[in-house]
Amino acid sequence: MEKVESGSVENGTLADFQIPAKKLNVVFVLGGPGSGKGTQCTKIVEAFGFVHLSAGDLLRAEAKSGSESGIMIDNMMKEGKIVPAEVTVKLLEKAMKKSNNDKFLIDGFPRSLDNRELFDSVTGIEPRFILFFDCPKEEMERRLLGRNQGRDDDNEDTIRKRFKTFIETSLPVVKFYEEFDKVHKIDATRTVDEVFSSIEPLFQEFKRVRLLSLTTSFFRSLVTTISLCYVICSMFVFAIHLL
Repeated sequence: MEKVESGSVENGTLADFQIPAKKLNVVFVLGGPGSGKGTQCTKIVEAFGFVHLSAGDLLRAEAKSGSESGIMIDNMMKEGKIVPAEVTVKLLEKAMKKSNNDKFLIDGFPRSLDNRELFDSVTGIEPRFILFFDCPKEEMERRLLGRNQGRDDDNEDTIRKRFKTFIETSLPVVKFYEEFDKVHKIDATRTVDEVFSSIEPLFQEFKRVRLLSLTTSFFRSLVTTISLCYVICSMFVFAIHLL
């Protein structure tokens, strides 16, 4: 797997990111449409302090913006096609920089091997691992048609195109990362709680890091408070001696 040798994100919009690329924790979340990625990402965010970046949500927001690129994105999504990797990576970079966090769930990305290669070369970020939500096509279709979210791409024709695109372009990404033993395959046919129970152990190391960070912050605050109290008391004693 190719890597950018630079220790920080120097290419693209993350050039002035304050956190080195090698210290950013990125988990790619892949699975077919309706496999439950978004629901589980919400639970991971709550439990482990990650920032959830949905490539699909970012693209849909841009599509609604009315910009030239937004119109192009809107047309391509209605056709169930892959949006150019440059556009998606740019949106992801912008969102990562804005978050000022070091832990990211990137949901629905990379959508193709081209996406993966561009993200790798532009950012220099190596994913910690990949969560792959394995779910039969029939179950995903049932969920999509039943969720009634009012999305333009939640109709039978577009759903079938999205399934076809996922099989042809996204599954090769999963196979690529399997060669590096980075894929954790999740049985997404179970209940929300059952699925999360199988995911939770994968993120325990991040929970420890978070607790350590909170503890460090607490002691820093405590030391600052004690120092301030000492200064105030010293000033008070000095003032008494002057009287």
